[in-house]
Amino acid sequence: MLEEARARTEVLQERMRAEGIACAVFTDESSIAYLAGFWGYLGIEFGRPTMLVVFAEEEPVVITPLMESEMVAEMTWVEDVRTWEDMGRRTWGRALSGALGERTCEIWVERGSLPAIVRSYLDEAHKQARLKDISPLLGQMRMIKSPLEIEVMRQAGKIAGAMMKAAHDSLAEGAREYESALAVIDAGTRAAAGFLTETGWERFVSPMIHNLQILQSGADTSMVHRRASVKRYERFDPVYFCFCNMAQFKQYKLGFDRMFHVKEVRDEDRRVQEAAIAAQQAAIGAIRPGALAEDVAAAANEVYAARGYETGYRTGRSIGVAYLEAPELKAGDRTVLQAGMTFAVDGGISVDGRTAGRIGDSIVVTEEGAEYLTDYPREILLSAS
Repeated sequence: MLEEARARTEVLQERMRAEGIACAVFTDESSIAYLAGFWGYLGIEFGRPTMLVVFAEEEPVVITPLMESEMVAEMTWVEDVRTWEDMGRRTWGRALSGALGERTCEIWVERGSLPAIVRSYLDEAHKQARLKDISPLLGQMRMIKSPLEIEVMRQAGKIAGAMMKAAHDSLAEGAREYESALAVIDAGTRAAAGFLTETGWERFVSPMIHNLQILQSGADTSMVHRRASVKRYERFDPVYFCFCNMAQFKQYKLGFDRMFHVKEVRDEDRRVQEAAIAAQQAAIGAIRPGALAEDVAAAANEVYAARGYETGYRTGRSIGVAYLEAPELKAGDRTVLQAGMTFAVDGGISVDGRTAGRIGDSIVVTEEGAEYLTDYPREILLSAS
């Protein structure tokens, strides 16, 4: 993984030289993981920035809090790791300015995700510098996944499959939503641990499945992004599981959703869920090299329209080391699909704020069409008890 991260950085440096970009400052966790191979667990929300400074003609520099520096030095291929402290004169600002040196006429940053405290510092300490956006250049690189990245995402898909089976098995009349969430965490963590070793870079990869489970059931099923509660399941309840903030491995994030029904399914719930499944399958059927991103969304929207339903603004999103990358499968996105792109492809509608249908899978674009990275039956799913 680290050798690939180094190779990506070298490609970026070549592109920077071609574009006349002397240096770029990366602050987004996903970008740092993609280029430098490491990530932290206390982010900018704690006022503690970690940064990667990439130069076109010199070796890159990592800037990290002193207390994480030992771990970071072991996780990254970058040799120049500079530290800062929360107290005293050794601030992160001084470390950043020291790395930038005299290169202050232009500073390329990830403008859309640049933390406010870093932006404020650059505006004050480097008043003469023009801030420009490096995001499109790196984003173009991240669109096409390497064979190694796709293999990691396949592993993430197997982990997600174990999570979904545990979710399904947890459903029963009288069981509670949070009990399903616990089952998902346990099954996913055990599956992830099976792909890891105790040596080298992998010893820093935690198998723990975390984040609050997105789970909606019963009358709350259409409440998108509701979290698991103490609610008990009742017969006929639709139950929706979304793993989009949990199905991840080695920093690669997938999209994966399923709708279940407790014991039995009502006719209207069945119709809505069948429409979501059909729309998702139409979208995946439209995925192939040369197709436009918006064509995939149009294929899903045709299904919804034929069945009398209105749709949301997006059918899918590109996935990778970030939850949302470019391109998106939606009207107006005319990106030409290529083999190696990866997407979360969703089917989802809500009717009158009470009935909902949901399904989601992750895929990789192949020369022939699309290959599933996630797998679980794509049909009406009932609980066993």
